[in-house]
Amino acid sequence: MARKYSGKHGKHGSKKPSKIVKHSWMTYTTKEVEQLILKLAKAGSTASKIGLILRDAYGIPDVKSVTNKRINKILEANNIIPELPEDLMALIRREILLLKHMEKNKHDMTAKRGLHLTESKINKLSKYYKDIGRLDKNWKYDRDRIKLIVT
Repeated sequence: MARKYSGKHGKHGSKKPSKIVKHSWMTYTTKEVEQLILKLAKAGSTASKIGLILRDAYGIPDVKSVTNKRINKILEANNIIPELPEDLMALIRREILLLKHMEKNKHDMTAKRGLHLTESKINKLSKYYKDIGRLDKNWKYDRDRIKLIVT
């Protein structure tokens, strides 16, 4: 049942199990899973897409339970990690789509607000990645330059 004023629907939803246990029905070894991850990454899949493919096609429910490492850590160890983090890239793609929409619909103020919110999220996330060292300290978000990289 929904909350009266917040528009939220409570705390329900699927959660990952708190215990990380390798299932008895898993036939893949750590080395095989890592090889699958590297093969899928070289084919151009992102980390989240790799996780979905492993779950749906190979029956590996959780990579961390098998390898004791996350997919990003495996990619990082093999120097296959992308230049921009996946979540930052998704926000940039969203902003580019909003910009295209705003070119056609100049008076759409809801989209304009969404554009401001998205750019704010990009700036916050890039600041975080600069602080942890994932992005270069002098990396600057520039709409025109990023359009060339993403599209």
